[in-house]
Amino acid sequence: MKAALAHEARALGFDALGITDPAAIGFAGPRLEAFLRSGGHGDMGWLANEPRRRADPRVLWPEVRSVIMLGVNYGPDEDPLAVLAARQSAAISVYARGDDYHDLIKPRLKALARWLVASAGGDVKVFVDTAAVMEKPLAQQSGLGWQGKHTNLVSRQFGSWLFLGAIFTTLELPREEAERDHCGSCRACLDACPTAAFPAPYQLDARRCISYLTIEHKGPIARELRGAIGNRVYGCDDCLAVCPWNKFAREGHEARLAARDDLRAPALDELSRLDDAAFRARFTKSPVKRIGRDRFLRNVLIAIGNAAAPPLVPEALRLACDASPLVRGAAVWALSRLMRADAFDALAARRSFDEPDPQVREEWACASD
Repeated sequence: MKAALAHEARALGFDALGITDPAAIGFAGPRLEAFLRSGGHGDMGWLANEPRRRADPRVLWPEVRSVIMLGVNYGPDEDPLAVLAARQSAAISVYARGDDYHDLIKPRLKALARWLVASAGGDVKVFVDTAAVMEKPLAQQSGLGWQGKHTNLVSRQFGSWLFLGAIFTTLELPREEAERDHCGSCRACLDACPTAAFPAPYQLDARRCISYLTIEHKGPIARELRGAIGNRVYGCDDCLAVCPWNKFAREGHEARLAARDDLRAPALDELSRLDDAAFRARFTKSPVKRIGRDRFLRNVLIAIGNAAAPPLVPEALRLACDASPLVRGAAVWALSRLMRADAFDALAARRSFDEPDPQVREEWACASD
């Protein structure tokens, strides 16, 4: 059955498969509690909801007897960090340059689950990053890889680039051995983080993580972190890309996950002109679409402010009149970085008193200091 399951998974496009006992991640609960106590989850309140259910698959579904973990390789076809040097272009995380992986993986999980039930009986549930399931500890216990010092999964076969999905089943299936940690003394991922988001190895403070700030965080980004964001407008690959285990990684084979040409390094001025309809059209089927136009333009304006390119001033000036206070506030900051001090102060003197939103008025005041 195990060999047949692996064969069927490969036929459906999965690159890795492992099986573990749902009780195998007992260590994850205390780690999660410590993370939540530290406040490292920021405003991701959903992470703090029912942590016991998240840390133990048997609480989520008492009938589960085995957890099948599956991986799909999405290895990039180019150096994901090369775009960081192109300051007037936008850096979008590798995982978001193609179609949304949820839409690709979930149907395949359901197909494999149906095959399993038809072949061996039992009951199943499938999950792909949409429920209270700790995929990375389960993947480590099922032998797919280990959680590196950056807390992400590392695979000896695929490096940093695996999407994960899970099938919970009532069947008793043979387990894999857990993968051991192969990080050794390396700290490349920790040293690469632009915002020092790792207080210690194997610990993440999401409040400083660029992926969290540009995707999950809904409000203005802390001023002291904006400069370090550079031109990253959706996510960050730095800690993943520098991992030495990527020397064994290979390019992903799934065409729908491959980078679209218009998302490899789009021009910042082009992105800044997207209204809501154009934003939705540009990012159809992309994970980027879920953060909405206003949050995305907040990120684009921070990148514009970091570009040190005066030709981008007209874009920021136009967005300083945007209907969204979040966008206007980011535009103020961008202008303060792009304009001569005397010109910006003159603009601030005129505009700050007319601004209806107190948060944006604060942006004018802080940028003028």
